[in-house]
Parts: sequence; C-alpha cells; structure tokens
Amino acid sequence: MDDIATRLGVSKKTLYRYVKDKEDLIKQSMELFHQQECNFIESVKSQDLNAIDENFEISKKLIAELQNIHPSVLFDMNKYYPEVRTLFENYKREVVFEWVKDNLQRGIKEGLYRDDMDVDIISALYILRMDDVFNMEFFPRSNYSFLQVYLETFRYHIRGIASDEGLKYWKKRIKEFNY
Repeated sequence: MDDIATRLGVSKKTLYRYVKDKEDLIKQSMELFHQQECNFIESVKSQDLNAIDENFEISKKLIAELQNIHPSVLFDMNKYYPEVRTLFENYKREVVFEWVKDNLQRGIKEGLYRDDMDVDIISALYILRMDDVFNMEFFPRSNYSFLQVYLETFRYHIRGIASDEGLKYWKKRIKEFNY
C-alpha cells in the first residue's frame, strides 16, 4: 500500500479513506474494470455491426487490455484473493457468457454462424479458452506472445462457428484485422 500511495502521490491515510485494505483496492479495481468493459460491449452492440465484426471490435479491445497482464496475476488472485477471483469468475459467467451467447444467436440469424451448434456449450467453451490464453505452462512467453496465442484462439473460435458464408466473410475481414 505504501508503493501504491507513493505512485498515486497521496498519503496512505488518504488512500485508506477510499479503501479498507489491498484486497478492497483490488476488488474495487476489478469492479471498475468490469463496468468499463460492460459499457464498451454495449457501445459496440449499439453500432449494429454483424456478429463477426462485433467479435472483431470487442477482441481488439480485449487484446489491448489483456496483453499487458502478466499470467501470474491470475495465479496471485487465486492464491491470495479468492473472493476477488470469484467476482471475476461470476462476471465471466454472467456478462461475458451472455454477450457470447447473444453474439452466437445473432450470427446464426445473420447466416454467418452455423445453425447446428449448442450456443450454451460454445459460449462456455469460449470463456474456458480465454483462460487458457494465460496458461504459461502451455504458452510460455519466451516462446509465444500473448497476441499470438489470443489471435490463434480467436481464429480457432471463428472458424469453428462460421457458416460457409461466414467463413468467406471472415477470410475477407481477417486481412483488414491489423495489430
């Protein structure tokens, strides 16, 4: 907390007016992050993009935010802050799951996604795969960048759900998807 107060340019006493302890600070930070992400998802959804383009736009933001997070953050959260990790897991199960499910249902209606999938299962698999992106055992940062792993996971997801029409659109669109 000393380091945090110093970096913020405030006294510890001032910092403790707003947070009880380090866990409370982490919890409030996580809640703010979730609210900002919800707002962003809603702003992208309001643009009336097709399902694939919506996925692109949200993925760009995720890449920008997540590529700088060291995988040990999730490990530390599990070990030292299980309540915050539970908050994070609930967010993924409620907000992210519903967005993915909505995106899949819309993509099916648009003819861009296959109509023979179980959207609940695919939504859950999507969330599980996003956790795998941080798996240092399988994807050590000395061999793979976060961007590489995320993009391959994203490609894997889109190719698995796209209809023939969606796959044509995806191939055209991926050429414009620069990082």
